[in-house]
Amino acid sequence: MSRLPQLTVETASEEQRELLESTLKQLGKVPNLYAALANGPAALRGYLAMREALVGGTFSTKQREQLALFIAQRNSCTYCVSAHTMRGGRVGLSEEQLLATRRGTDTDPHMDQVLKLTGAVMDTGGRVTDEALAEARAAGVTDAEIAEIVGHVALNVLSNFFNHVAEPELDFPLVDAHAAH
Repeated sequence: MSRLPQLTVETASEEQRELLESTLKQLGKVPNLYAALANGPAALRGYLAMREALVGGTFSTKQREQLALFIAQRNSCTYCVSAHTMRGGRVGLSEEQLLATRRGTDTDPHMDQVLKLTGAVMDTGGRVTDEALAEARAAGVTDAEIAEIVGHVALNVLSNFFNHVAEPELDFPLVDAHAAH
């Protein structure tokens, strides 16, 4: 059971309702994460704005799902691992690719370095080494992608940590965040 109310259009205030309706337009549904995050309209508004900005960035839909899945895995967020496993499958990631992503690897050298750098950002609180940046750049990771990696870490840590606090009811097929090894 969710530790924060999962708001609906019927139970929300006017401001919350507008945000939930916006979410519905963007995603076609209101995941329980958003329904709980709407308790703090400023938090949901900030999350949606950052998400929308990153959707317009350099990473493809598939790559964004890989980033979200990898970050959720690193944060042991079962809700987000479940959501991004389902979404990743819908955008063309095979079961093998989904599992490899959760482990932080990819057969494509560029995406492998994107995931490796993402892990380094998370491990060091952003204090990555010059060598880590050089290795990423050698694999073709651009400065724009480096900036967006940090943005994706921030966005997904927000949703992962919020899920840990709120414990919204899982509305995706369950994928155990502890079973990727």
